Amino acid sequence: MKSLNNIFIIVLIAGSLVSCSNDKKPNYQFMPNMYESAAYEAYSEGDIFLDGQSAKKPVEGTIPRGWAPYEYEDSTEGLADARENLKNPLPVTQENLAAGSQLYTFYCAVCHGDKGDGKGILATREKFLGIPSYADAGRVLTEGSIYHVQMYGLNAMGSYTAQTDEKERWQITMHVENLMAELKGIPKKLAIDATTETSEIQVDSVATDSLQTEVEN
Repeated sequence: MKSLNNIFIIVLIAGSLVSCSNDKKPNYQFMPNMYESAAYEAYSEGDIFLDGQSAKKPVEGTIPRGWAPYEYEDSTEGLADARENLKNPLPVTQENLAAGSQLYTFYCAVCHGDKGDGKGILATREKFLGIPSYADAGRVLTEGSIYHVQMYGLNAMGSYTAQTDEKERWQITMHVENLMAELKGIPKKLAIDATTETSEIQVDSVATDSLQTEVEN
């Protein structure tokens, strides 16, 4: 009889523990901040804000870190203005030319082709039709218009501001200009940096010394 009473008491205690448990919330939280954030969650309601939202709009005039304002508007007039007046601020160096070639291959060649002739893999597979060559008659491409189209896109081509930053777009512009020059058979942009200038000076010096030696002899 005594053992039955003990069993009954144990069952009663166990039943009480099970009935008071909550599967959706732990009974004990040793580190409550791990379960319930002390800070406001993004886009959650907040009592201290006028509109009741914890996510606030940035102050008027604020720009993202690393982003520079672009003064040419997304319009036909803006494109014409950029074509005439917008200039590449980057120097023509081997580093910029190499970076532009790499970025062009990654982002542009799939449509425009490795040579800029409009025969990229998507064009040859007829996924996109009518992609013009950079050397097509009637096309007026300048460094400003090339950059502007990367900013806003044109026709079927979308903007590439989400994929590239300002410096990268100018580097791509350099490479596009060189592709266009090669297609048209005109001189390309050549890197003129400190290393090139130094080597040219050394070569000129050697040539001058050789000439002087011949004259003396």
